[in-house]
Amino acid sequence: MKIKIFCVLFLTLIMSGSYSFSVAQSGGLYFSLAFPMGEFKENLKQTGVGLNGEFFFLTPKRNLPVGLGVNLGYYVYGMEKRSEPWSSTIPDVRVDIERTNNLTNFHLVFLIAPEYGRFRPYAEGLFGGNYFFTKSSVKSRYNEEVIAEDVNFDDWAWSYGVGGGLTYLVSGDPNINDNAIFLDFKVRYLFGSEAEYLKKGSIQIVNGNLIYDINKSKTDLLSAHLGVRIFFSWNPQQ
Repeated sequence: MKIKIFCVLFLTLIMSGSYSFSVAQSGGLYFSLAFPMGEFKENLKQTGVGLNGEFFFLTPKRNLPVGLGVNLGYYVYGMEKRSEPWSSTIPDVRVDIERTNNLTNFHLVFLIAPEYGRFRPYAEGLFGGNYFFTKSSVKSRYNEEVIAEDVNFDDWAWSYGVGGGLTYLVSGDPNINDNAIFLDFKVRYLFGSEAEYLKKGSIQIVNGNLIYDINKSKTDLLSAHLGVRIFFSWNPQQ
């Protein structure tokens, strides 16, 4: 429900304005690593590996060097896999049981950066949330087709933080953003509120029942991102 509220706010920001000029925008895709910090690190030693996507519907201008956008990230911070018979009456057919511990986060991003230049350092402020969920899947052993899956456990935590990075122009004019392509590297520190979550080994099967070893802590994260950002223009009146 909270994620839906964020999405509605985002769409409202885009659609509510009436513009008579082109709006510079940018989008990026990143390979990302997430490192638990503080209390979170005491419970979870494993680094999260995943992808992040960003879209800025307002980008910095010469007279107003600020931007506004959204970021969506997905990380896997633990995985377990085993092989089991299909059932007690069909032991000659086996399937793979795969369990993953996952984190999805969504943030509004406020950006301060120069509008032009081949190298562009920038600073960010972020506000949003983290969704933790552990999912188990039954898969065919040969074609990886998912036969059945379910979420075993999930929880939500609010998140806010700061970040900074540097973009480097690899294609385009350093004085004109349209169709410019940048290599982008950034680091963020996110302060997460308290949440309950599972990690590798947190689920045990005892006499056919699932036993959960639930962890609870604040969910601070240090994340590093390397990717590509592309600038383009959009005229809302067209």
